[in-house]
This record gives sequence, structure tokens and C-alpha cells, in this order.
Amino acid sequence: MVRRSGQQGVPVIAVDDQYIVGFDQPRLESALAGAARSRPAFGASVADVSSMSVRRAGLPESGAYVGRVRSDSPAERIGLAAGDVIVSLGGHAVRTAAELESALRALTAGTRVSVEYVRRGDRRSAEVQL
Repeated sequence: MVRRSGQQGVPVIAVDDQYIVGFDQPRLESALAGAARSRPAFGASVADVSSMSVRRAGLPESGAYVGRVRSDSPAERIGLAAGDVIVSLGGHAVRTAAELESALRALTAGTRVSVEYVRRGDRRSAEVQL
């Protein structure tokens, strides 16, 4: 027999380091506006390369695996493509997608930064303005 508990689901939304519980629209809008200001647009969806190594041979052991690149973004302007692995940003090693996100948050819009990435075993570098 199935009974109704009367409980309802409550959304929990994570924006950067903030967690918003429920339908608090003013707080959500404020958090999203702050997130947009705090991190310059890069334009690449990334994941930990370690989660991809089982699927694709020849990938570096660490880095941020590029899954998708948005058109007309800084990532597209430097030639990043799906399957590339970002291994350095601004001269600092990138071992995970979270490290890349953290490094990007530390920068401001308009900053020029070097990006090193691996494509099919070849290490490449480029400089981009965020």
C-alpha cells in the first residue's frame, strides 16, 4: 500500500560557495549576479581529465578536459576544441577542473593570461584576454 507523506521537495541551488535553499528569488538573483561579476567568461565546459582517462588513451594524467567550447568566447578565440586538456593557466599548473575554475575566479575581466593545453599528445600554448 502506498501512502502520501505530505512532504514536498525543496530545491537546493549551489552558486560558487553559496547554497540557496527554497525559492528565495532575490537571494538567487544576487548570487548569480555576484558569480557573473566574480569570474570572467572563458567559454569552455571542463571536467577532470582523470575521469576521462578510462575512455580516451593518450590523455595527460591531470588537467581540465574540454568538453565543449562556446562560440565567440575567449576559449574559441585561442583555438581550444573539445578533447583538449588545459594543463596550465597563467603559468600555474591546472590539475583539475576545480583548479581551473578557481584560477579563473581569481582573475578579472580584461586580464591577459597564458593557457597551455594538450591536443592529441602535443603541448600547445596561447595567450587570451578574458
